[in-house]
Amino acid sequence: MGNRKKNARTIGILYIIGTAAGILSVPFLKAENPSSLTMGAILELVMGIALAMIPAFVYPVLKAYSQAAGMGYVVFRGALETCTYIMKAACILALSSLGAVYAAGGQGAAQLTGAGAALKALADSSVTVFFFGAGALIFYTALYKYRLIPRWISGFGIAAVLLHIASGSLVLLGLQENFDIGSLMMNLPIAVQEMMMAVWLITKGFRCEDKLKEAS
Repeated sequence: MGNRKKNARTIGILYIIGTAAGILSVPFLKAENPSSLTMGAILELVMGIALAMIPAFVYPVLKAYSQAAGMGYVVFRGALETCTYIMKAACILALSSLGAVYAAGGQGAAQLTGAGAALKALADSSVTVFFFGAGALIFYTALYKYRLIPRWISGFGIAAVLLHIASGSLVLLGLQENFDIGSLMMNLPIAVQEMMMAVWLITKGFRCEDKLKEAS
């Protein structure tokens, strides 16, 4: 039981670090100048690394209830989502370098426009949303089903992540822009929910076996 409490606290701290880094990256990524893009990429990478570490602490908890849910969360959140965050950060850093060359007006700078557009398209890709969404749905569904945290928190998470996926779909279809007011409002609930869950995990941890039996 002690390990479960330690895992819960670690998960909560990592959620706070990842969410905070993601929120802080937004104004830097919107600025679109080389130095700001570099800082935005670093924050994106911090977010990706923090979130990628979470499955290592979630898996021992979930596998006690569902091996499939534990492995599914590791695959989507720990592997696929991590790769997309690294790719996105790399594209932003490359875009920052190209921007610096273009601003300097060096030879062939005009030819960099096409490469910059391609890198921006990759950086703005919504593919991360779907890997994150799949992993989050697996996690929150398991939390809800096995009552590992209060159901109103996990239920809120399921609703919030569906809204997050919907926003990503709108961006992918060209019906919404990344970081515009509509996108930010649709992604706000998942940020709020994750902070609420993080605080709960740090202060209360996962529910004990005896409480699970009482609730069933």
